[in-house]
Amino acid sequence: MKKTDIAEFYARLRAANPAPATELEYASPFQLLIAVILSAQATDVGVNKATVKLFPAAPTPAAMLALGEAGVTEYIKTIGLFRTKARNVIATCRLLLERHGGQVPEDRAALEALPGVGRKTANVVLNTAFGHPTIAVDTHIFRLGNRTGLAAGKTVEEVEKKLLRVTPEEFRKDAHHWLILHGRYVCKARRPECGRCVVVDLCQFKGKTL
Repeated sequence: MKKTDIAEFYARLRAANPAPATELEYASPFQLLIAVILSAQATDVGVNKATVKLFPAAPTPAAMLALGEAGVTEYIKTIGLFRTKARNVIATCRLLLERHGGQVPEDRAALEALPGVGRKTANVVLNTAFGHPTIAVDTHIFRLGNRTGLAAGKTVEEVEKKLLRVTPEEFRKDAHHWLILHGRYVCKARRPECGRCVVVDLCQFKGKTL
């Protein structure tokens, strides 16, 4: 996709959604971190249904740690991989208290050192909680990057690096949310809704459905 088309691509997404935000519900960087850990291979809706009860009971790392694995499991057992996630949540809370004074670190390496936190999760936290211009590539963004021609790549990291390179600076902070929401609700995996896509004429997808 040409540089001018990429700028127009983002400009249209911004016009359609000037203030994009995550659909995960949280009230602090800590709660966002936990919600993103829980969201692996799960929907935001499913995570929100669990955390709406979990977070009032354990709003801080110390309170979450006090619940223990069994206690956390009771709140998140409707989410896939809940046993592994409960174990990671407790281990993460322990490290937050031991290494970071109970605060979520604003540092990629420190975030990725936490159990259950990979590059994608770290990118989400850095972007959404701290305003860093990172782009967390999930299945939606990976598909959209390749399908539209915005940032083609064989791996998640390749697409991420290409997106960071081609996305104009003025759009970089919100690019993650624009792309994930567009991929989730318009540029869907099986049946993309090209008829209501605001960037359809810029998209290079050969299988457009108009």
